[in-house]
Amino acid sequence: MMKFSMNERNPEYAKDPGVVRFNGRYLMYYSVPAYPEGDPRRAKGWGIGIAESTDLVNWNYLGELPPPTHLEAKGFCAPAARVFNGKVHLFYQTYTATKVDAICLAVSEDGIHFTPEPTNPIFHPPVSDWSCGRAIDADVIEYKGKFYLYAATRDPEFKIQKLVVAVSEGDFSANGWTFPCNKSIFYPELPWEQECIEAPATCIHNDKIYMFYGGAYNNRPQQIGCAVSTDGIHFERISDEPVLPCGKPGEWNSSESGHPYAFTDDDGRQYLFFQGNNDKGKTWYLSCKEIIWQGDMPTFKDLD
Repeated sequence: MMKFSMNERNPEYAKDPGVVRFNGRYLMYYSVPAYPEGDPRRAKGWGIGIAESTDLVNWNYLGELPPPTHLEAKGFCAPAARVFNGKVHLFYQTYTATKVDAICLAVSEDGIHFTPEPTNPIFHPPVSDWSCGRAIDADVIEYKGKFYLYAATRDPEFKIQKLVVAVSEGDFSANGWTFPCNKSIFYPELPWEQECIEAPATCIHNDKIYMFYGGAYNNRPQQIGCAVSTDGIHFERISDEPVLPCGKPGEWNSSESGHPYAFTDDDGRQYLFFQGNNDKGKTWYLSCKEIIWQGDMPTFKDLD
């Protein structure tokens, strides 16, 4: 099992991976804890690290993103990276751990230096009888000529985590996203999902959107499920059980296998990155498996 962590302050702590292939190398963006209070490199809260690789196995730490604007002063994290129009688009969340968190966007021509979208935050659902208005854990995918932004929100009591969707014709600003249905598109229903569906991670297979997701809150344990859609809005689970469960007692991911990210390489091969630990969150490692499809069911292969 490959597992790794890249953080100059705590070498055993990295979460929420997002990966692209860009300019001949792989770039990974991931959540890291903040620098100590008083350090000029970051305010309080979470931040985003960057690493590079040529083989998806061996990674070199490149540094961390400074907070783009005042919106991220208390933290920003959970990056989803996509390459659109020859540029890296980094969709991420502000982090206050409250109902005001929302999805933001920054764009880069080199994958390292990012310019924030002037209309940030670009998305959060309206406050309603089913959502508190918060949006975290974004993912964006292009499908049949449209762009679908998936995110997690919570109910008004801030207890149940569930998923929402927004749609764009290609304008990623705050004005470019429409809200196609005034309800959650996916929410916890199975016993192992407990009170949480989060971290949507999408890829295309057989002309359908497959969405991996984290079921249950961190370390309870969180495990990874999968659902499928033919329209980007309505999803059905492909199994009542996790497709990638947490590890057995004593294994590196016995506390959870969680927060997935689906990456499709230029050659069409697909990979699932995810986080895990075996100490209830005192440490966090990242790992990756290749997705091997058996019809419509994903299986997983360790990287060499």
